[in-house]
Amino acid sequence: MAERVIEVDGIELCTESFGDPADPPVLLIMGLGASMLWWEEGFCRMLAAGERFVIRYDHRDTGRSVTYEPGRPGYTGADLVDDAARVLTAHEIPAAHIVGVSAGGAFAQLLALDHADRVRSLVLISTSPAVPGDGEPSPDLPPPTEEFVRFSAAPGGDRSDVDSVIDQQVAYAGVLAGGRRPFDEAAARVLVRRDVERAHDFGAARHHDALTHGTVPRAPLSSISVPTLVIHGSADPMFPLRHGEALAERIPGARLLVLEDAGHGVDRADWTTVAAAILDHTT
Repeated sequence: MAERVIEVDGIELCTESFGDPADPPVLLIMGLGASMLWWEEGFCRMLAAGERFVIRYDHRDTGRSVTYEPGRPGYTGADLVDDAARVLTAHEIPAAHIVGVSAGGAFAQLLALDHADRVRSLVLISTSPAVPGDGEPSPDLPPPTEEFVRFSAAPGGDRSDVDSVIDQQVAYAGVLAGGRRPFDEAAARVLVRRDVERAHDFGAARHHDALTHGTVPRAPLSSISVPTLVIHGSADPMFPLRHGEALAERIPGARLLVLEDAGHGVDRADWTTVAAAILDHTT
């Protein structure tokens, strides 16, 4: 395991790898506003123990990657998609198995459309179709839950006070958990505090809230030809289960794994199941 800051096209991104570089590579892409720490170390080690070379990385404006001036990020969602390819290039990996969660799952879909030669397979977790049919939103996809909407609309607290920021982020993690399982607040607090203290500027992640899409591929999801596994929690408050079902329907040959009572993201209670599914899918 080694943290490493790579630079490609003048962009500095902090990455960390687990396992033997000779093993099949797996690139983990996290969602917006979240650093690579949310791909928890224990989960990464599970994949590495299954003989995979695992790479996680900080998006721009998260963790120890490049941080931009407040209000002036100067990049788009499409640039974050290209960053995934940059990470592979820096590690001298022609193509990898791509695992994305939340917006990272959308980036993974777009990577498969924009850089098809870099993608060996896809695992899409807690996400939604990144390319709507005919350029319009899909009417059959339900909105987030009322609790999620209420929390997202509430004031974010005092950003100048570290403890206030941590409290708000822990509360957000609790909402994302979906409410059907016990929420381990203590473990979430440890992770959030480490995330806040590790970042160059934790507040810079707010740039992700205002990102434009940039150049979006014209090709439909039906043009994705690599093996695809969709993993979705039945209690996901951000993207209700129908989003995962629709995604699996639109990508030819995609399989759907439903995690009963799971919320948004990769819960520790599901690590064994999800890791086994990824290892099987990437064999």
